Parts: sequence; structure tokens; C-alpha cells
Amino acid sequence: MLIDKIKQELIMQRKSKFKGNIYHYSQVNFAYNSNKMEGSKLTEDETEEIFATDSFMPKSDDAIKLDDLIEMKNHFRLFDYCLDIIDENLTKEIMIKMNMILKRNTSDEENPRYNVGGFKVVPNKIGLINVINTSAPEDVEKELDNLLNEYNNLKKITLEDIIEFHYRFEIIHPFGDGNGRVGRMIMFKECLKNNIMPFIVLDSDKPYYMRGLKNYKEDKMFLIDTIKHEQDLYESAAKEMLNFKLEDK
Repeated sequence: MLIDKIKQELIMQRKSKFKGNIYHYSQVNFAYNSNKMEGSKLTEDETEEIFATDSFMPKSDDAIKLDDLIEMKNHFRLFDYCLDIIDENLTKEIMIKMNMILKRNTSDEENPRYNVGGFKVVPNKIGLINVINTSAPEDVEKELDNLLNEYNNLKKITLEDIIEFHYRFEIIHPFGDGNGRVGRMIMFKECLKNNIMPFIVLDSDKPYYMRGLKNYKEDKMFLIDTIKHEQDLYESAAKEMLNFKLEDK
């Protein structure tokens, strides 16, 4: 039962501060890739250094925005929060808390247009070129209520259900910023909760992921196949890192 072991080891390694295994790998890769997809300039090596030492030496002369550093640290906290609530049903309150953790102490938190701690108050879209329209601010709560009610009443949740939820969550785009990162974290949590292999969407696969979201209504399989590819990568890494057995003392 690899998924049970992943879940158990993520929780145990977090408590023990164990480095170099599945928790360490998941934290660094998730934070690096999810933030990179949203424009972070931090490298993977820098991300790992921040996670391991709470500091880093810049590898280039490029300026690093303070928000990039803060959101990287916040993403680590967001991952831990999801481990804390791994078996809880999703609620609007959990979603808001996730967004607050991600945006805490950023410049967005001080800007009322982003309404950190609540839902969006200004219309937004996904992408700049191949634009995806999203819900109007006044429709967010009603549409989230409908989505959560349908999802939480499913008798057995499958990977396809989680992807469907993700698509609809992203189309609602309920927050002023951080929707993609919160949405991808929800998928990771829900996979573990429902004994499904979790995954991390890689920045290198962003074009396929974005195409999958944009064309989901016409062709669901493109996004599903992209996610299954990410599952295979995470499963391969997990098998390698969890190939051990502890003897009772």
C-alpha cells in the first residue's frame, strides 16, 4: 500500500525533521514548481536551501522580489497545513485559510484589491494570451457552495472527480491571487485523503496543464493525461525513497 506509506511518512518525517526523503522532496519540488508557474525567480537549488536552512545565497545577479521569498516560505507552511487537515472535508473556510497562509505578510495582504482573508472583490482572468474567463466576484460564494456540495456528497471520489473539482475551482478563481497554488495543493490533499497517488504539476509541463484547463470542456482527457503523467513521476520518486523497512526495537 504505497499511498498509505506516502501519507504516513509525510506526516512522520515532518514531525521528526527528517531530511532527504519524501517529505523533503515533496516540499521542495511542490514549492519550487508551483511558485515558478506563477512567476517566481527562485531556482530549485535556492528553494531547497531556503527549506533546509531558512536562508540562501543568490546564484545570479538577478533581483529576487521579497514576495517571492515570503511566498516560498508560506508554501512550505501551506503544505504542512494540508497534512494537518488531510482527512477533513473541504470547506470554504479551509480554502480561505489556505489562501491566507500563502499570502501572509506579502504586499498583496496590504492591498485591499486582493482582499486576502476573503474572496475576490475585483474581476480576474486566467492567462494573458489564451485567456480563460472566470466567475464574477458576486457569484463566487454561490458557485463554490454548489461545487463543494456536489463534491462532498460523492460516495467514492476518483482522480477524475478531483480533476473535475480542480477545473471548476480554477474557473471560479475565487481569490485575488494564489488560485493556482491553492488549487494544486487541494488536489494533492484530496488524492491522499482518498487513497489516490498524489502528484506535483511541474513547471516544465505548464503548457500542457494550461492547455488542459483551457480545453477541458471539449477534451477532458488532455488534462487527465497530463495529471496521470505527473502521478507516474511522483510514484516513481516515492517508490525509490520509500524502499525501506524499519525494524521494531
